[in-house]
Amino acid sequence: MELNYGYEDDEQLPSFANPETRLIVEKLTDHKNYEVVLNDEELGLKYRNNLSTAFFKEWKDMQDIYQARNVQDKYVYEIEMLKVWHFGLGLQLRYFKLGNEDILASSDDPNASRVVFQVNSNIDTLIDNFNIYLDEINHENAFSDDGKKLLAQGIDTYFVGLVELYPQANYQNLERKIDLLEKKSSSEHIKNSLKNLRTVILSKKSKPNQG
Repeated sequence: MELNYGYEDDEQLPSFANPETRLIVEKLTDHKNYEVVLNDEELGLKYRNNLSTAFFKEWKDMQDIYQARNVQDKYVYEIEMLKVWHFGLGLQLRYFKLGNEDILASSDDPNASRVVFQVNSNIDTLIDNFNIYLDEINHENAFSDDGKKLLAQGIDTYFVGLVELYPQANYQNLERKIDLLEKKSSSEHIKNSLKNLRTVILSKKSKPNQG
């Protein structure tokens, strides 16, 4: 709330480049904020699922903080914005997993068609949410070279993690997006990350019994 509404438009937001405010951004984007509780299996599944929902809602508000661009259409806070994105990508891997685990645990028959449909629908939504991150590649000219590297690192870390977690999911839309963005991008860092992601997806297709 403070970061979204407590600063004037021309006021400098907390950033990694400012030693006096760096700790604020580090704390804001620290994955341990959610990992310490969502990964604690001694806590109840429903409790962790409800907490992950609360984290997800907070993250959606976090996304509005660092969207400013300058007169050259460059992101003013590119590193901070991408770190917020990465926080959300990592969080969503746990948020959707916990949600599906709660659905299965609460069902009389986890193999019932209705339950399977709901679980798969949630995974499809997760993939769609991840695809929104890739839309940033359409604006890669708004990033510096360091920003493009960090954007590519997000693909290497979280998208590969997504495919590893759900190897048999439907990645058709993601694959189509990879093909289009690889042709459009002029960044070798991003192109290489997209190529690697495609390779990972294809490798899972060759192992139909995995997962």
